[in-house]
Amino acid sequence: MELAVVNTAGKETGKKVKLSDQIFGIEPNDHAIYLDVKQFLANQRQGTHKSKERAEIARTTKS
Repeated sequence: MELAVVNTAGKETGKKVKLSDQIFGIEPNDHAIYLDVKQFLANQRQGTHKSKERAEIARTTKS
């Protein structure tokens, strides 16, 4: 597979790059990509969440 090289402005430079079909010619696995993105975003979270414990829950005043 050959692709044209473009610069940062988006114009072709006249150069060509040959890419391996074994790596770049495959059909992507959408579910594997989803799982990787989900794990990446989960690792970016700060993790300072907290659940209320039994003593912190407001009890009812109903008689």
